[in-house]
Amino acid sequence: MNREGVYEKLVIFGMVLALLITFPSAAYSKDKILIGQAVSLSGPLAMSNAVVSTPYYDLWIKDVNAEGGIYVKEYGKKLPLEALIYDDKSDIGTMTRLLEKLILEDKVDFVLPPWGTANLFAAAPIAQKYGYILIGGAGGAEKLKDLQLPYFFQSLNFSEAQVPVLANIFVELGVKQVAMISHEDLHGVEYSSVAAPALAKQGMDVVMKKSYPMGVKDLSPLLKQAESLHVDAFIGFSYPDECMLITGQAIELGINFKVFALSVGPAFTFYRNAFGANTVEGIIGGGAWNSKSSPGAKWFAEHYKEVTGEEMGNYWGSIYFYSAMQHFKQSVEKAGTLDQKKIRDIMAKETFDTALGPYWYDKRQLSVNHPGEIGQWQKGVFEVIDPGEKRTAPPIVKPVWPKKK
Repeated sequence: MNREGVYEKLVIFGMVLALLITFPSAAYSKDKILIGQAVSLSGPLAMSNAVVSTPYYDLWIKDVNAEGGIYVKEYGKKLPLEALIYDDKSDIGTMTRLLEKLILEDKVDFVLPPWGTANLFAAAPIAQKYGYILIGGAGGAEKLKDLQLPYFFQSLNFSEAQVPVLANIFVELGVKQVAMISHEDLHGVEYSSVAAPALAKQGMDVVMKKSYPMGVKDLSPLLKQAESLHVDAFIGFSYPDECMLITGQAIELGINFKVFALSVGPAFTFYRNAFGANTVEGIIGGGAWNSKSSPGAKWFAEHYKEVTGEEMGNYWGSIYFYSAMQHFKQSVEKAGTLDQKKIRDIMAKETFDTALGPYWYDKRQLSVNHPGEIGQWQKGVFEVIDPGEKRTAPPIVKPVWPKKK
């Protein structure tokens, strides 16, 4: 080959190289966004996850894919979502190993959160270590906000937001003495440790504070002890399956309290449907929102029914999880890339419209716009009973359990 031919080929090679540097997507054609999750599909936390969390991430993925995916300017097209889900068997060690597998071996583009406060607390530092965005879902982990993890964002409300509201509601209902039980997972530990001083500050006497192990099958001894103390209010900082157990045993034993509150459980329609609307009348739970909360909340409940054919089943975290993912999608589109840091920087400062309305994170990267902190079943509706403008109904004293027919 003569010099002119060699020179011509070098020029062409240089032009191609320059194009690849300028437009890296030309060098790598991407056809999907892979989202990984290590979550409880079996074990003690599986029922809670299946009802409380998974359906709303599934709905978001389905909605995004119905629109063709997320538009990513870097690739010049919309990329559909594909989920890669592993079962952590309700075990923290298994969850952390699978999360690292998703990141290091499967090389997923993004990760979704595990179920539960303790799991979330374990997952956030791992995501931070590898520079992966983690949007917290079903879990509080109050201590996470103090760790200052730039890649962790929390969509759900923490105990710091819910407990003071609950204490104010107790004052409004005339509560003087309280019995409190909690499971030994981080959720129960955090909420009970925050609640005891908050209630005492409002002049209430916490005369009983007991914990119980995860997977417990009988809580009647603690219910009987609370009854013997003649307390006005009973609180259980518990997960859904435990709330079912507590309620069922209280009904069976005929144990009544003027105020009956449980944290993660009452806000679900399966709870209402299992016992009946008349039976759960007046029971208080964490949450809260309903179709009256806002136009966006009404749309979300109707949209869920339209897509799934089922009534909205979650008036606790569903709208938080879905809205957080709506905010995430818009952050990716604004960033125009799948680069975690660039997306993270937009998430930390931008406000986008979601089912919750305007959605943004504060300086600690906690979501701010909550529709409600505490709810109560009244005539089959989970009403927001927070004092103030978000209230959809005033709180009531719980009637005694209906007589068995």
